[in-house]
Amino acid sequence: MRLAGKSAIVTGAASGIGRATAQLFAAEGAKVLAVDLPGTALAEAHSGIASIKPFEADIADEIAGERIVAAAVDAFGGLDILVNNAGTGSNALAEVMSLSEWDRVFSVNIRGTFMLSKAAIPHLRASGAGRIVSVASVMAEHTDYGLSAYAASKAGVAGLTRTLALELGKFGVTANYVLPGAIYTGMTRQNFDQDHIRQVWEKKAALRRLGQPLDIARGILFLASEEGGFVTGHGLVIDGGLTLRT
Repeated sequence: MRLAGKSAIVTGAASGIGRATAQLFAAEGAKVLAVDLPGTALAEAHSGIASIKPFEADIADEIAGERIVAAAVDAFGGLDILVNNAGTGSNALAEVMSLSEWDRVFSVNIRGTFMLSKAAIPHLRASGAGRIVSVASVMAEHTDYGLSAYAASKAGVAGLTRTLALELGKFGVTANYVLPGAIYTGMTRQNFDQDHIRQVWEKKAALRRLGQPLDIARGILFLASEEGGFVTGHGLVIDGGLTLRT
């Protein structure tokens, strides 16, 4: 029970990494506010788990960060852990990408992460041992065709998190990020369910398989727990060896 007595917010929690993280946190003793968009079957995803409270919100909305944090504090009496997992992707060459598409990716991946972190900081400071864990991507440090907005926004998540680590360290708050590789989630399933695509990405990884949401959730748990208490400003690569070769 590594998170006994802790309260947490996990965004993007209706499926994939967010769902796995929320449920792993609950199994480790935390009370969790699970956040995702309306219409994502969020409540059904965590049905029967008393320590998980669903909360529907779009983190890109201007006041969403304040609303989400207030809901967690009202429900649990405080806040110890923030997991910024909600994100979105795009696939368009920079030459033809519309400004609206660029802005959509950044509104979720960077703006939403910033607003939620900002709203959470006073409560994480008050906890005495607050944790911020954000989900970036190996594409924060690498890239591929069509990923200009996604790669840039995930690099922004890394930069934001390192700065938060520096600013909040004196209050006992850590801030870290994870860099997942090729993970089989709701967002990637459409591609990875195609054998020819899945096999390419499996072959790229040293472990010769796609990652599963629980693989990432376990890394997030380490950074959110007391075991990760002396780790801050760090990017934890969880990619099965995908990026070992240049």
